[in-house]
Amino acid sequence: MMTCLALLLAPAAALAQAPGERHLAMELVAESVTPAPGSTVTLAIAATPQPGWHGYWQNPGDAGFPMRADWTLPAGAKVGTLRYPVPERLIVAGLMNYVYERPYALLVDLAVPAGLAEGTRLPVGVTLDYLVCTRQVCVPEKQTVSLALTVGRGAIVPAVRARFDGWRRALPRPLGSVGTWQAEAGALRMSVPFPADAAPADAYFYPAEAGTIDMAAHQTVTREGDRLVVATKAAATPPTGRIEGVLATGDGQGFAVSAMPGSVARPSAGGSGWGVALVAFAGAVLGGLILNVMPCVFPILSLKALSLAKSGGTEGAARAEALAYTAGVVLVCLALGAGLLALRAGGATVGWAFQLQDPRVIGVLLLLVTGIAFNLAGLFELPTPRFAGRAGTGGAFATGALAAFVATPCTGPFMGAALGAALVLPAAAALLVFAGLGLGIALPFLALGFVPALRRRLPKPGAWMARLRRILSLPMFLTALALAWVLGRQAGVDGMTLGLAALLIAATGLWWTGRRQLAGRERSFWPAGVAGALAFAAVLTLQPAPAGAAKVAGGEAFTEARLTALRAEGRPVFAYFTADWCLTCKVNEKAAIERDGVQASFAKAKVAVLVGDWTDGDPAMGRFIERHNRAGVPLYLYYAPGAAAPRVLPQVLTPAMLEALGT
Repeated sequence: MMTCLALLLAPAAALAQAPGERHLAMELVAESVTPAPGSTVTLAIAATPQPGWHGYWQNPGDAGFPMRADWTLPAGAKVGTLRYPVPERLIVAGLMNYVYERPYALLVDLAVPAGLAEGTRLPVGVTLDYLVCTRQVCVPEKQTVSLALTVGRGAIVPAVRARFDGWRRALPRPLGSVGTWQAEAGALRMSVPFPADAAPADAYFYPAEAGTIDMAAHQTVTREGDRLVVATKAAATPPTGRIEGVLATGDGQGFAVSAMPGSVARPSAGGSGWGVALVAFAGAVLGGLILNVMPCVFPILSLKALSLAKSGGTEGAARAEALAYTAGVVLVCLALGAGLLALRAGGATVGWAFQLQDPRVIGVLLLLVTGIAFNLAGLFELPTPRFAGRAGTGGAFATGALAAFVATPCTGPFMGAALGAALVLPAAAALLVFAGLGLGIALPFLALGFVPALRRRLPKPGAWMARLRRILSLPMFLTALALAWVLGRQAGVDGMTLGLAALLIAATGLWWTGRRQLAGRERSFWPAGVAGALAFAAVLTLQPAPAGAAKVAGGEAFTEARLTALRAEGRPVFAYFTADWCLTCKVNEKAAIERDGVQASFAKAKVAVLVGDWTDGDPAMGRFIERHNRAGVPLYLYYAPGAAAPRVLPQVLTPAMLEALGT
């Protein structure tokens, strides 16, 4: 298509081109004009583009075509293949071009026939067909260059030798060792042998042929001992055999690379892992701090803060409770993080809040949150659920553990990138990030315990605290309602019915216990204990509903094949990844994505919407999310027409932000 376009544009460009003028000046140069009989002499096709114009590498990229050379040689003479210098990258309208915007030379070896007498003339000519372009227009050109050699003793002029030495330095050097490559889930990784003491400044892989990788896709190059690992997006139809190309290492230097199919491990964080970990740690702390305003965490934090003010204990006791609460939060986050890393090490494709993909966990959370809500509403008083309002280090530790566990359905700002980085860091650095998340959740209560001035600003205890408890039961009931809906999505109607039946059993036991407490009965808690055991036994039998066709409001179900097809049509695509257990996802959907103004804007601009439902932890979708440096949902991507890579949107959306995509 680009070639046809160039042919159509050629007449218009020729109007501004003087007769005989070339946008790419060519010269045929010999290293020695007096080669010896039976020897090999190197020829150079020296090219000099006009300012603003460029020529193309042997693989032109997503557009253009390589130079074609038709040689005219003396009888018995032969030429080898053209050797190209390391190219440069140029992206125009989302298309990757491998080009030369500076003077360059293609080298080729000419074999001189043996047995020729000294003084024999050897006329050499070559007709070159090539494409030369600016960023706006392309012109196919054709010219013939020639020179006359004379058989002699192979003398080389020092100035000419220096010129050829410079051209040779621009050629990719042979690496000497064969690498390996592996295509997996649309991604391609290539391991290239490269000495550990060599430090490439700006490594980039140029494939020698199209159909190897998505040339416009982003590449990452990481060091793994004596190897470099190149990771990028594979071509729509991945290659099957040997891959050839050039690994550029900066300053116009590069190496000829050859790789065979094989196994390539995912790159680790390398030497800078701890620097990345510290940045991710800071993001996790900030994200955990924001989680405290979520409806499932805020009531627990509020009650614990008020109980600290009510207790009137010593400074030491306040600090001990704050540390115990922090320990409970951090240990639960570390346990969840360690479980996540262990599952991934075993080959599972899971992300943060992986446990919520199991309906049994949702059922347990439903019973737990509902019990807390009934306790806050005053239906009953049990020692175990009362730890949310009790003083003491034991109660503080349990409260912190509960707050961390019920916070896992939420992913707030800053958390996505931080937890995504944790998945590619070494285990110790990754656990530091998960500990940072716990520290962020615990920070408000930690500050109350260690800063007396903050505690003095809390309201004095009084009868109003009983009313506040009942008010705080409302967000907990809403959380329980949301969990029941998630359970229905995961386990189907039958599963949700079983979960609600278990909830009814538990609620009956709690009500009975409350009645016995009001009557002053001894061992008043046994109805709640029996009912709770039966309810937990029921929810542990829950199973995921059979997979069915995806039902998506306002869009299509996400698949990589559908994304590729839509992008091939030139349509803008908004792809978002959600889960029924992700509170942030649902807030964004209701507050931004499903708004009438946003839908109208998308319809006007013909923005295709693809929705990835990760509720059940689909491994293929998990790998796609991971390739965008996220550990879980939400993830929002916008593919502009012709763009090389998607734009990753923030984790908190606004209608104005989405409406701007359609303009």
